[in-house]
Amino acid sequence: MKIGLFFGSFNPVHTGHMIIANHIAHWTDLDQVWLVVSPQNPFKERSNLAHDFDRLHLVHLAIGDQDKLRASDIEFGLPKPSYTVDTLAYLKDKFPTHTFSLIMGGDNLANLHKWKNYEMILRNHDILVYKRPNYDLGQLRHEARVTVVEAPLMEISSSFIRESIRQKKSIRYLVPDEVWKYLEANPIY
Repeated sequence: MKIGLFFGSFNPVHTGHMIIANHIAHWTDLDQVWLVVSPQNPFKERSNLAHDFDRLHLVHLAIGDQDKLRASDIEFGLPKPSYTVDTLAYLKDKFPTHTFSLIMGGDNLANLHKWKNYEMILRNHDILVYKRPNYDLGQLRHEARVTVVEAPLMEISSSFIRESIRQKKSIRYLVPDEVWKYLEANPIY
C-alpha cells in the first residue's frame, strides 16, 4: 500500500489541511493519506499546543468517513521531540509491505536541509510538495524524489483560529463542521 504522510501539529486541524490531504489522496497514486498528529515538532514551542489526544480527536472528526484519509497517533509513543527520519524508520519496521511518502508545504521543503538526517529521507522516500504563497521551494525541488503537486490552497492558519477563539470570534467554515461543533462545546483553546 502506498501511504502519504502529512505531518502536523494540527492545533487545530482546519479546512486548509483537509483540502490538501483530500486533494493529494485523490489526485496522486497514493492509496491513503495519513494525517500524523505530531506531539512535538522540534522547531516549535510546545507551550501553546492543545493536548495530543484532543488534537487527534479533532483530526478524526475532520476526516469522518473518508476512507482515503486516516488519523495517526504513531508519534505518540516515540521519543520527543519527533524527528521524521525516526518515525519513518519505525513505520518501515511496523508496516514492511507499505511504502511511505512525505507530504509537505514548500516552506518545509526549503528548510528540509535543517532536518535530522534529511539526506536519508531524500534517498529513501518520495516527497510530494504543495506550493505555499511567498515561499521559494529552494534547491531541493530539483531532487529526483521530489514532486511538486498543484493543490488548492487557503490562507488559513491554526494560530489565527486559536486567536479567533480567544477573542470569541466565529471560526465556523475555517474548520470542518464536526470540528467546529466540538470546539463550540469543548473549550480546548
